[in-house]
Amino acid sequence: MAGVQEKPPASSSEGPAGSARGVEGLPPEASASCARPLETAPKKLCGYLSKFGGKGPIRGWKSRWFYYDERKCHLYYSRTAQDANPLDSIDLSSAVFDCKADAEEGTFEIKTPGRIIILKAATKQVMLYWLQQLQMKRWEFHNSPPAPPADPDAALAGNGPALHLELEQEEAELGEFLSPVKTPTGLVGVAAALQPAPATTPLALQNISLKHLGTEIQNTMHNIRGNRPPQGSGHGPSGGDSPLSGEPQREEQPSHPDASAPAGKDPADSPKPTPKSSLTASLIQKAKRPSNTFPLFAEGLTRNRTAQEKALAFEQQVLILTKELKSQKELVRILHKALEAAQQEKRASSAYLAAAEDKDRLELVRHKVRQIVELGRRVEALEQERERLAQTVSLRDQQVQELQQHVQLLMDKNQAKQQVICMLSEKVTQDSMQPPNQPPGPSDAADRDLLSQQEEMEHLKDDMEAYRTQNHFLNSEIHQVTKIWRKVAEREKALLMKCAYLQAKNCQVESKYLTGLRRLQEAMGNQASECSELLRQLIQEALQWEASEASADCVELSPISEYDEYGFLTVPNFEVEDLKLLAKIQALEVRSHHLLAHEAVERPLRERWAALGELTPSVELKQLLRAGVSREHRPRVWRWLIRLRVQHLQTPGRYQELLSQRQACKHPAARQIELDLNRTFPNNKHFTCPTSSFPDKLRRVLLAFSWQNPSIGYCQGLNRLAAIALLVLDEEESAFWCLVAIVETIMPPDYYSKTLIASQVDQRVLQDLLSEKLPKLMAHLGQHRVDLSFITFNWFLVVFADSLISNILLQVWDAFLYEGTKVVFRYALAIFKYNEEEILRLQDSLEIYQYLRFFTKTICNSRKLMDIAFNDMNPFPMKQLRQLRAAYRERLEAELRELEQLKAQYLEIRASLDPVVPESCTSEDEGEGET
Repeated sequence: MAGVQEKPPASSSEGPAGSARGVEGLPPEASASCARPLETAPKKLCGYLSKFGGKGPIRGWKSRWFYYDERKCHLYYSRTAQDANPLDSIDLSSAVFDCKADAEEGTFEIKTPGRIIILKAATKQVMLYWLQQLQMKRWEFHNSPPAPPADPDAALAGNGPALHLELEQEEAELGEFLSPVKTPTGLVGVAAALQPAPATTPLALQNISLKHLGTEIQNTMHNIRGNRPPQGSGHGPSGGDSPLSGEPQREEQPSHPDASAPAGKDPADSPKPTPKSSLTASLIQKAKRPSNTFPLFAEGLTRNRTAQEKALAFEQQVLILTKELKSQKELVRILHKALEAAQQEKRASSAYLAAAEDKDRLELVRHKVRQIVELGRRVEALEQERERLAQTVSLRDQQVQELQQHVQLLMDKNQAKQQVICMLSEKVTQDSMQPPNQPPGPSDAADRDLLSQQEEMEHLKDDMEAYRTQNHFLNSEIHQVTKIWRKVAEREKALLMKCAYLQAKNCQVESKYLTGLRRLQEAMGNQASECSELLRQLIQEALQWEASEASADCVELSPISEYDEYGFLTVPNFEVEDLKLLAKIQALEVRSHHLLAHEAVERPLRERWAALGELTPSVELKQLLRAGVSREHRPRVWRWLIRLRVQHLQTPGRYQELLSQRQACKHPAARQIELDLNRTFPNNKHFTCPTSSFPDKLRRVLLAFSWQNPSIGYCQGLNRLAAIALLVLDEEESAFWCLVAIVETIMPPDYYSKTLIASQVDQRVLQDLLSEKLPKLMAHLGQHRVDLSFITFNWFLVVFADSLISNILLQVWDAFLYEGTKVVFRYALAIFKYNEEEILRLQDSLEIYQYLRFFTKTICNSRKLMDIAFNDMNPFPMKQLRQLRAAYRERLEAELRELEQLKAQYLEIRASLDPVVPESCTSEDEGEGET
């Protein structure tokens, strides 16, 4: 038997029973709800059910009293409704419910990750009622706030309507699958608790739980001590607090403090009369005392006892205010600790600045190391929490799959039975249409067959109805479990974002720590002392930190491996220790930016690219290309951009034709191509691994291009352009046409000719643009006589292929293939703007050249660099770029003509002079005559 307790009836006969149970039978989580007014008391799910369990000869159905705890989402059960302690509980938060049509009537299952509980209700209606209510309770628990607020009344007023509306929507959705089941009359709430436990076994011993024998003994002792039979009472729960004969006293003295004194006994029979104050205190203590049994409503505290209700309400309010005061004190204590920590941090910073010796500073550095270790522990705890959530999600997925398979089997079985019913119906129709001209004996046999078939049809109809009900319930269960799984997935996503943020902050702290060690090393120089040796040891441990941390952590959100997704080394292998430290700092900063931008930037960008559909030139596409193309969409986008550039040059079979021409005749540039193959990207595993196929692909692409464009043939730098195209497109022919598009359509003519005249022109244009956009930097470089063309010439020739890290490099190429060479100028200016402050700090030309040699590798924030290139460098009209190129090209051609004239004059003068041998030298002829 089962039920959800409805609003208590107005009759006074049920009040005492409710009082006895409401005070004694309250679980710890629901003790506060007993003192609520009758109108605001929430509905409770409770009732008797039969549970299948036990071992050996006592295995079978056992009657148990079940009640639901809303705060924990647990279904507790005990042997009777009067037991003080529950035998066990069922966690419904991760459970699924199932009912099988071929099982015994009223039987259903509750499946949790750890076990399967088989229950049986008195009727099919009670079973459906329990299943529907359990579904609603589970949904209500998953949609309830995670923690109770400080002011329950305010929270109830604020969140009540929204939660009520959400539950009504869920009830409406479930109603589409299974119509709401009416509350079974007489089997719910107080009515179920007042009735004796149903006898499911002939022996009372078989109904006792041997598994929880200790709890059974405690409940028995509690019932012996607390329950005394009242006068004129046959059975039912009674006690010293609320006997049935005490009702007249409460009506005569509604506001008397000792109204709950036992009235079923004569005062002379009582061994010790209880004073009024002790009775009141005892009642209040019982109202506050936690109990683990079924919580009835506060109808035992009848409405005519207003003073008693007020006293309990005040006690409740005092408890709530006391808890709130404790929480406020705890908050003040936490704030004091935070203030002390901030003051201690301030004192530590002041001590670091005021420290006169390096030893004191090293001690402060060790303190920071300990803080870093603490952050690492917090990250590890969040990782473990994420693992637990992932395991929960996997279990939910398995349960959903099992339910789907079960539903499919039921549908197949139902279809087969429908076919059988149709065949039987046709047979009955044929038999009924035959004329009754047969002998009497066979007619009786036919009638018996007809009756048996009709009975079978009735059974089949019953089975169909049972399967239909089961199908509707399972559909509602799948629907609700799917919604719960989605909510769990959203929570997991939020935890992943939080964990990524903490990992990024941890990387930033590590980077600052390494930077501090490097600056301390620079300040100490080559001083041989104990502190320098300790500093060297700390640096060595920091460089080996990544390997030890990676082996210790079992799960990482975004692990930084030795190579990135395109095969480039993430941490360059430098021989100099100072450069190793810089490379480690750069890797940490790259990881930090990647983690912070993964959810906030990269995921929305991938969704925009996925929703873009067919590519057409537009402003939106231009903005998306500037922001960068995600890895899964980059090959498709690049092929479209290349086809847009070379569609007037591209012919079917052209690449294969050039390869066959290479086999027929050897190109003069083949030797230089072979020399440059081994020098292509030594920091990329695809071009350094002996078993890789990329060098052979690159060789064929470069030889095909040398036959495609004989005026250029091959120029140093083309190998790196073709290699980038191969890494992204992974097809020889696509990489070949990408190289053709860059050299013949995007770059100006003569950019890769023998004189490199167009490349030299762009260097002068860049110097002019730098003077316009960054005058302070150019004045500083001019003061130290630094020629930037030694650094920037290679940027333009290979489009930053050797300069930027791979993710920023490919983002530059995304915009370059669409907009052209103006993107190269924008990013060249942005790189100097990005590092302007660092360059201005250097006051020696040698230091400036050393810094410019590797400073592009220190750029980690691709979003910041893109913003500088396309926003801070505006205005940047193409008309101005064309005018500067034309002016400098004309000037450079004039200089080259003048140089050719000087060369020709020198050769003429040299040819007009006779070779004169000095007297002190011996001529070749004289040397030959000697023996």
